[in-house]
Amino acid sequence: MSTNSPTEHQYVLTLGCPDSTGIVAKLSSFIAELGGWITEAGYFTDPESGWFFTRQAVRADSIEVSFAELKERFGLIAEELGAETRWRIWDTAHPKKAVILVTKEGHCLHDLLGRVDQNDYPMEVAAIIGNHDDLRHIAENHGIPFHHVPFPKDAVGKRKAFDQVAAIVEQHNPEAIVLARFMQILPPDLCEMWEGRAINIHHSFLPSFMGARPYHQAYKRGVKLIGATCHYATTDLDDGPIIEQDVIRVSHKDTPTNMQRLGRDAEKVVLARGLRFHLEDRVQVHGNRTVIFD
Repeated sequence: MSTNSPTEHQYVLTLGCPDSTGIVAKLSSFIAELGGWITEAGYFTDPESGWFFTRQAVRADSIEVSFAELKERFGLIAEELGAETRWRIWDTAHPKKAVILVTKEGHCLHDLLGRVDQNDYPMEVAAIIGNHDDLRHIAENHGIPFHHVPFPKDAVGKRKAFDQVAAIVEQHNPEAIVLARFMQILPPDLCEMWEGRAINIHHSFLPSFMGARPYHQAYKRGVKLIGATCHYATTDLDDGPIIEQDVIRVSHKDTPTNMQRLGRDAEKVVLARGLRFHLEDRVQVHGNRTVIFD
């Protein structure tokens, strides 16, 4: 399933490198020399790390060379800025490909697929993988292949299940692997393989209440705000770079069940926003922090 971007055809250029004098001028001159019409530009320098970040969106029809040549020339500019420079260019005419991992709760899956159906999301869902079969009907209703991979409780069986999931994912080479309430902990090797691509929604305002049953933890602590966190999955459980968060107010009257019901709204919105930031190349990771050009 794919969707056409509701915005005009653009090339999105992102870059991060050690800060120095003249970077903005060099980039602006590069785009101007190609006839580029900049429609959006974001800049940020982190004073603590001394790292410079930028995201530039340019009208594709204003660029006087092919996309391949643009990419080649931008790569040369990046080389001039130093070996540590990280960069990429995205052609918005090609929606990002994603694979979604699920368990039994379907609220996040319903929300994401609804956005795609409304042509409101720059994403192509290549496959949905579930460790239970409960959500197969949702995938089939949207015409998306569903793969049921059971997860045994023993370590050997679970490892084989993860290997099967990884094999399915890698068939599609997705730009995003979305853990939409996938209630399994990714093994370290998959976290490393999918670094910067595996996106998780955690039903807590991290770093509070990490791990399992965060609403029950929040209830016992008597908090007045609960939330959700969209973050990149890493080998450190629930401690990867944070992309997006939001909160909902609760009171002493709310039980853990009420909190779960209320929290689902936050989970859907936070995952949708965070994933969109990722898909639109608005996220740059540096260490365990993120810069978001929203």
